[in-house]
Amino acid sequence: MSFIPQNNLEQPPRVEPTDDPDRMDPELDTVVPDNPNKPYDMRDVVHHVVDDGEFFEVHEHFAGNLIVGFSRLNGHAIGVVGNQPAQLAGVLDIDSSTKGARFVRFCDAYNIPLLTFCDVPGFLPGTSQEWAASSAMGPSCSTPSPRPRCPS
Repeated sequence: MSFIPQNNLEQPPRVEPTDDPDRMDPELDTVVPDNPNKPYDMRDVVHHVVDDGEFFEVHEHFAGNLIVGFSRLNGHAIGVVGNQPAQLAGVLDIDSSTKGARFVRFCDAYNIPLLTFCDVPGFLPGTSQEWAASSAMGPSCSTPSPRPRCPS
């Protein structure tokens, strides 16, 4: 809960970082393999970039081809979104798109900036995805509903 403000009118909490925000991490050069066909874990990339390597992942067991969670950069709370090449080769599908969209809306509602990691080869093709999308999105598209926005 330390990443989220008490309400949408506050800024996300900041904590004093314990590592240097200008640090260089040479291991980051080796996390992503040279071969684009070789999978890797996007969490490893995130751990090398964020403060103290701490990443609080949410919805870990749903749509594993996308990771979402909270972390910090220079002590500032951030939301992290990244596709996961270790699952389905990082291809996005309906579930991962829904997961990402919900997380982004949540961060937007609480003024939490986003850090995105993108290595997406594309979207999962097929009629099953098309049918699932139309049945899942059809009712919500036909009924107008206001989307809450944060004050700027």
